[in-house]
Amino acid sequence: MILGTVFILLITILISLRIGSLDISIKELLEGMFLNRQSNNFLIIKDLRMPRVLSAVLIGGNLAVAGALLQTTMKNPLADPGIIGISSGASLASIAVMVLFSQFIKYKLILAFIGGIVAACLVYLIGEDKGFSPVRIILAGVCVNSILNALSSMMTVFNSSGVSTIQTWLLGSLVNVTWADFRILACYTVAGLVLCLSVIKCCDLMGLGDKTAQSLGLNVNKVRVLITFVAVFLTSISTGVGGVISFVGLVIPHICRFLIGSSHKFLIPFSYVMGGFLLLVADTISRNIFRPYEIPVGVTMCLIGGPFFIYILRRSKR
Repeated sequence: MILGTVFILLITILISLRIGSLDISIKELLEGMFLNRQSNNFLIIKDLRMPRVLSAVLIGGNLAVAGALLQTTMKNPLADPGIIGISSGASLASIAVMVLFSQFIKYKLILAFIGGIVAACLVYLIGEDKGFSPVRIILAGVCVNSILNALSSMMTVFNSSGVSTIQTWLLGSLVNVTWADFRILACYTVAGLVLCLSVIKCCDLMGLGDKTAQSLGLNVNKVRVLITFVAVFLTSISTGVGGVISFVGLVIPHICRFLIGSSHKFLIPFSYVMGGFLLLVADTISRNIFRPYEIPVGVTMCLIGGPFFIYILRRSKR
């Protein structure tokens, strides 16, 4: 199933590269990619559309895997990097760099990661009370999310000349992604996935419950911190490039568990491919549905993920 999904993802990448404000034929696209016959149309797509499409795949995959990790470690089916405030922490740090400390712009992803860590720590401190209550975690996340979003909005006011660009980015947008952004994101993504592979077995044990995991010799608190660290890292580097994009980390893990089971050995790679596919489709819709205008991909994901969130919430009541 994973290999089949990879094939569908590759086909979707070609379709997404082909359609847009400037259309190009599949033949012209393939010749430019593999035979070095690069027309003027292909060069435009190569410089503007290709890094955006490839970044959408990486960001979607990162957010999906982060959601799967957080749902396991927080024991909460509603956990999502956007809902519990991690994305807001990363975006606040990114905006601070863009507005107040532009001399540190090349360290934006690292500072976004620090912002995500701070947000995660706040959620854990507020939500933890002699154990992890799923309801308390969500409420703490909503609280932290609201506060950090308010601070981001206040900071945006300080940069009146670029307020439109920053507000669009806050809604989740890939319109300004460049090859430089993609290369940096790819490097950090590889590092994050290597860390993710190191905690797969621990995730399976955590899924059995804290007491069972402890009886099997697992240091639950240490592993929870490590898994959260990986999830925050993947979320933050993605937010630093594409802004706040919610619900990918909520929707995809549930779909993947239904299709392939709960073993993280298969869940993590399948979630990555499915997450990349979902965000790529959402971004393609966002830039084509009202062509030549486009809406932020974060808005499209909210329209997709909001009803799914309600469905999961109602199902969890049963």
